[in-house]
Amino acid sequence: MPAKTLPQSEAAKATIKDGFKPEQVRELSDALNALLADYFALYIKTKNFHWHMSGAHFRDYHLLLDEQADQIFKVTDDIAERVRKIGGQTIRSIGQIARLQRIADNDYEFVPAHGMLEELYADNQMLVGNLRKAHEVAADANDYATTSLIEVWIDEAERRAWFLFESTR
Repeated sequence: MPAKTLPQSEAAKATIKDGFKPEQVRELSDALNALLADYFALYIKTKNFHWHMSGAHFRDYHLLLDEQADQIFKVTDDIAERVRKIGGQTIRSIGQIARLQRIADNDYEFVPAHGMLEELYADNQMLVGNLRKAHEVAADANDYATTSLIEVWIDEAERRAWFLFESTR
């Protein structure tokens, strides 16, 4: 027997958590889902570059990008679960990710190692800016748990960017 589903308005009312107003849940969910799409886009790009790395520093760069991809991917579940904890709905498909992501894909057949690192550096810098914007949304809603998580993610993204920058010098 299929599970009974609530009508959309009843489902939304039933999922409001922690005293957030419906508009706050929507704003927080929108900000976090955009971040989630960015994280998935950055994860795929980082893995793409990891898989296609070549050149004199292959081993070092290959390992660096694998480590960074693992860190990026781990954040995706935290973001999605935070959206659900506050009563929101999260991303449901690759298509939705594509519509929300602000980090551009890279489908080129060949990218030199230095170009990969520079592009990932710029992407992580963009992610830091997007995280800061989401932090403002969370702070405006007095969502201390989300602001705390985002602060950690900013530090991680800044560290990844730093490693990438230093690797290009």
